[in-house]
Amino acid sequence: MTHQRITDDLDRLLTVLPLAIRRALASAQARDQLIEVVMDLGRVPEARYPDRVRDLGTEAVSRADLALVVDQLGSFGGDNRSGIERTLHRISAIRNRSGTVVGLTCRVGRAVFGTVAMVRDLLDSGQSLLLMGRPGVGKTTALREIARVLADDFGRRVVVIDTSNEIAGDGDIPHPGIGRARRMQVARPELQHQVMIEAVENHMPEVIVIDEIGTELEAQAARTIAERGVMLVATAHGNELANLIKNPTLADLIGGIQTVTLGDEEARRRRSQKTVLERAADPTFPLAVEMHSRQRWLVHQDVAGTVDLLLRGQLARPQVRELGADGQLQVQEPVLPAPLALRPGPNLRPGPTLRPVSPLRLIPPVRPLLRVYGAGISRRELEQVVRGRQMPVEPAGSVELADVVLSVRQQLGRDPHVRRQAQELGIPILVIKSSALPQIQRGLERLLANQAIPASEALADSLGPDFDDDLGGLEECRLAVEGVVLPQGQPVDLLPRSARVRQLQAEFAGHYQLRTAVLGRGQAQRLRVFPA
Repeated sequence: MTHQRITDDLDRLLTVLPLAIRRALASAQARDQLIEVVMDLGRVPEARYPDRVRDLGTEAVSRADLALVVDQLGSFGGDNRSGIERTLHRISAIRNRSGTVVGLTCRVGRAVFGTVAMVRDLLDSGQSLLLMGRPGVGKTTALREIARVLADDFGRRVVVIDTSNEIAGDGDIPHPGIGRARRMQVARPELQHQVMIEAVENHMPEVIVIDEIGTELEAQAARTIAERGVMLVATAHGNELANLIKNPTLADLIGGIQTVTLGDEEARRRRSQKTVLERAADPTFPLAVEMHSRQRWLVHQDVAGTVDLLLRGQLARPQVRELGADGQLQVQEPVLPAPLALRPGPNLRPGPTLRPVSPLRLIPPVRPLLRVYGAGISRRELEQVVRGRQMPVEPAGSVELADVVLSVRQQLGRDPHVRRQAQELGIPILVIKSSALPQIQRGLERLLANQAIPASEALADSLGPDFDDDLGGLEECRLAVEGVVLPQGQPVDLLPRSARVRQLQAEFAGHYQLRTAVLGRGQAQRLRVFPA
């Protein structure tokens, strides 16, 4: 069980603020979970909390109010930040075109003891660790606690590269929040990479802690440090590992990305295009954490493997760690895809002399991952539905890597390449009306409800009884003819349709010199298309 203890030295920050603001923040309720105080010239000052913003009084901030705070703080650095000695509070300035301060953001700095329990076992490994997450999620707080634990509890030689004095506070004496770790300050933000190398060359650290790796030079310095056997603990811009793949400046942190041309045989084996993206080298950081909140972290214990999955268009499979209200750490292991199961579909007839009347594309049963390629549907929209409904679905980066194609109806005409690829590989296409999230959700639910889907049935099922129209019937017939009857020489039973639609389908098949016959009775009447 883990208990967190928080210290914030809030009174030290309030003493530099104007009297009216101090009075407005006098109560314990007003101070609880306070994130920052914002002072802008000519506007009423604000107190910001995780879930609300509150005005502090009714009087607008004057130039005298801003000057009062600035005079007590002293000079601001090249990054327009200042602080209060031996505290973690950060005051950032907004200036006008002439350089005069016209706004202040007074950020409350807190040392939180106990958060390291989320990743303490990772620190034991001695491997470099990268933290990612949106602003305000607690990355710097976690860095500070990790530095203290590595120095005090593990007895490691730790050096903190403190560019903006956020980790160890302002002044020459570091804040007790970093324990016995040493701190190196950086004169200007653009010199951070030089100080990183200087720390290794001059002070023999076993661990270097860095806040916000954001430039290519800093990424290169990090790799140089890691190659010398020094453990790195750092944060980087980006909410998740996939962001770094798309960021050419920081991609080297996860191994770098290169374009590779495959041979014909290898491309067929992988069922991929000949030109693919691959990881160029081992990651600088073998371990990575996505901080979704202060209590919920996603841990990638094999960054190299995760990057390889993402480059193949598959989903990452991180370990989920959550800190409950009782302080108990709960760990949820990733669900790995299960092997495909061979289950006869409704049109698969056993026996050596018989063949299916339509091709089957097997879809994993029960809990395995279903790989879906979206045509006319963005990956972000697919992932949003998958996450929201906790579906065992993995967006595929290409048709070759998919078990099924989920397509917006109009997209099939706009992108014949996708349709042709799906037909060549025998991959069914499920058509939905639009890329609206409810339509995507309904389509995925239909896919997951079936163990094996004939190509023509998958298309027609998506249209449903309300869409028994000319377009739907003809599109179903075209997919059956071009995807099965002609290339594979197999007959296909289309779904039951009205007499008018069956006639249109028969005329369409006639253009290909194909024979047809009507089977079934009543509402079950359907068209069978025979090979020539």
